[in-house]
Amino acid sequence: MAVENRDPAVKLERGFWLVTAVLAVLSLIAVVATVLYPVQRLLPEAAIPADQIDALFKFLVASSSVVFIFVIGYLLYFSLAFRRRSSDAPDAVGVQIHDSQSLEMWWTIVPTIFIIVLGIFSIKIWYGIQVQPNSGLVVEAIGHQWFYDFRYPGVHGTIPNEMHLPANVPVTLHTTAQDVIHSFWIPAIRLKADMVPGLINTLRFTPTNPGRYEIICTEFCGTLHGEMHKQVVVIEPQAKFIAWLSGWKSKNAHASDAVPAGGGGPPVSLAGGDAAAGKALFAQKCIACHGAATNGFEKRVVGPGLDKVLDDPAHPKLVDGNPATPENVAKILQNGYHGDMGQMPSMGANGLSAKDVANLVAYLKTLK
Repeated sequence: MAVENRDPAVKLERGFWLVTAVLAVLSLIAVVATVLYPVQRLLPEAAIPADQIDALFKFLVASSSVVFIFVIGYLLYFSLAFRRRSSDAPDAVGVQIHDSQSLEMWWTIVPTIFIIVLGIFSIKIWYGIQVQPNSGLVVEAIGHQWFYDFRYPGVHGTIPNEMHLPANVPVTLHTTAQDVIHSFWIPAIRLKADMVPGLINTLRFTPTNPGRYEIICTEFCGTLHGEMHKQVVVIEPQAKFIAWLSGWKSKNAHASDAVPAGGGGPPVSLAGGDAAAGKALFAQKCIACHGAATNGFEKRVVGPGLDKVLDDPAHPKLVDGNPATPENVAKILQNGYHGDMGQMPSMGANGLSAKDVANLVAYLKTLK
C-alpha cells in the first residue's frame, strides 16, 4: 500500500495566541472609537438621510479597521516568527502549508458573511432614498461652466448662486447640465449626483438643520472647475423660505426664459415647426439618450428609440400612457417625464424654447 507523504503538522505556538489576543483588543478599541466618534464634528449633518449614510460609513470604517489590524499584525508576527535564522542551512526551506481545509473554509465563509451584511445594509439605505414618490418641494439644479442655477415651482426663469430649501419639508432635487458633465455634491447632506446634459438624476432628502452649506462639483468640468465650490444651499425656516421664494417670483415675473413649475404652462404651439432645424437639435440635445432613424422603440439607449414614434402600430402609446400624437410628444418635451422608463428633463432643464419643441416634433413626424 502506498503511503502518502505529508509534512509534519505545524502547531501554532503560544506566541501566536498572545499576538491574536493583542490584535483582538486593538480591533475592539478601533471599533468602539469608530462607533462613538461624532462624525458631525468634522462634517455637519444637514438633512435626512445623512445619519443613515454616516452609520454605513462607520460600519465600513470599523470593519476595515479590524481587517487592517489583523492582516498587518499577522504579517509582522509571521515575518518575525518564521524568519531565516543564522543556524539554518543555506538550502533550508521554510514551513510549507498546503491544503488546509479549515483555513480555506474560514477565509471563504467570513468574507462572504461580511459582503452579505454590507449588501443588506447598503441596499436598505439606498432603497429608502431612491424608491420614494415625488413629494414636498421639487427643485431643479442645472450645472454650467462654471456655476449652478436653480428652478423652483411657479418661479419664472432661473435663480443663481444659492439654493434655498425649507427645513423639515421633503425635497425632490432633479439635477442635469447645460454643457458638460458636472457632479453635484452637498457634503452636509451626504448625497451626490452626476449632472449629465440631456439626462436627469434625482436626489431625495429632507433638510433638517438650518444653515448655509457648501455645494461642490466633484467632476472635472474645465479650467474653472475649482470655482464651483463657492455656491451654497441655504436651509431655513419655512416662513423665511416662503418669503424668499415670493421675492423671486416678483423679481422674475417677466423673465425671458419663463417656464412655470416643471415646464408647465399652456401647450406649446406646433405651428411653423422646421424639421431640418429639429434634426440638428435632436443630434445636439437628444441623441445621447434616444436613437432616431432605424432605431425603433425597442432599441433603447437610455430612453426608447424614436424611429416611427408617431406611426408605430406595435406601440400606439407613449411612455406616459397617452396616444402617440404630436401634441402628446410636445407635452413630454415641455414637461419632462418621470416613470417606469426613467426620467427626462423638462424643456427648461434641457434649455429648449417653445420653437425648439415645435422643431423637434416636426422632425419626429418625418420618421415614418
